[in-house]
Amino acid sequence: MKDHDDIAAIHTPVMLDRVVALVAPALDHEGAVYVDGTLGMGGHAEAVLRACPGARLIGFDRDADAIEIASARLAPFGERVRTVHAVYDELADRLDDLGVERIDAAFFDLGVSSLQLDEAERGFSYMRDAPLDMRMDRQHGETAAEVLAALGERELRDLFHRYGDEKLAGRYAAAIVAARAEAPIRTTGRLVEILQAATPAARRNSGHPAKRVFQALRIRVNGELDALEAALPQAMDRLRVGGRLVVEAYQSLEDRFVKRTFADACESSAPRDLPFVPEEMQPRFRLLTRGAEQAPDEEANLNPRAKPVRLRAIERIRSRNA
Repeated sequence: MKDHDDIAAIHTPVMLDRVVALVAPALDHEGAVYVDGTLGMGGHAEAVLRACPGARLIGFDRDADAIEIASARLAPFGERVRTVHAVYDELADRLDDLGVERIDAAFFDLGVSSLQLDEAERGFSYMRDAPLDMRMDRQHGETAAEVLAALGERELRDLFHRYGDEKLAGRYAAAIVAARAEAPIRTTGRLVEILQAATPAARRNSGHPAKRVFQALRIRVNGELDALEAALPQAMDRLRVGGRLVVEAYQSLEDRFVKRTFADACESSAPRDLPFVPEEMQPRFRLLTRGAEQAPDEEANLNPRAKPVRLRAIERIRSRNA
């Protein structure tokens, strides 16, 4: 078990002050309920609990190791903290289990965590050789090695293109199929070797060839987009009037879904040609951010993992039954 100082040294929460500033107005009363759908090592949660002394936390994470670390980090807050070992698309059911009908604020920090990236044996990093796993919850599901072994060439090409936006998807898929015919691909190092060998010389200086393939495999292994598409509406539905939802996305597929979902929620349901908008057709949410916010240059320079972040936030302004 890492101690608090160790955690702080390896884990720098992205846009921490901005996240706290956005959720705090909804958590300024005693008994306010704050949901962290991606608890990780508890950095954002700790800051919110300190800034909002009347709030209590319900923290979700699919990674048992993260739950253990965050629980130790947040132990000083005592009964204000409740952790749930689950994927965030189970949010509504788990809140029902806890008897929680409405929440005051929610936060999702999407993608792979520092804990998962920094532990080589988890297989998320293409920079270090390790078993090709990539499961955020190591107790369930297919590993990345099993996915590579099971999918056909066309399926691999489509996977790399859809989830990685990889321009060499077809070339890489063919190379993987040829290589696995000789021997199973079981390690990150072996996969990187295959991708590097399949990369044209003219493309070898335009970023690491494994980056987008690893992203695509990770998304597939963990069902990340499916989980997000289910979880976001659940969180929005549970927000009370004045409640806020903040999302940090790190790749375009996730951010596009968040942008579209938030925009739809902030639009009137009235036909465009109506001379006025009836009360029942007024928007139920308003945007708190103008477009997607990015980490300040100073933060991005100090913490490279903050560079791709896109932060968006909304607030409920009308009840579901209004």
